[in-house]
Amino acid sequence: MAEKKFEASLARLEEIVRSLEGGELPLEQSLKLFEEGIKLARICNVRLEEAERKVEVLLKDKAGKMMAKPFEEVDEQE
Repeated sequence: MAEKKFEASLARLEEIVRSLEGGELPLEQSLKLFEEGIKLARICNVRLEEAERKVEVLLKDKAGKMMAKPFEEVDEQE
């Protein structure tokens, strides 16, 4: 499967979910769509994890200066 943009992968995944939820597909086609959906879900997850690692939050330190911290290290109590 070629590299897909997050938005395109998510849109296709949503289409697959709607098709599978409809319950009108034959078993073989449902399995094929399910497998495609799993691959797309993994692609989306990887893209989201990459984006999360890139996100930084600006916080004020005790001296009032702004400093960047990685998103995942931000303490919610600050």
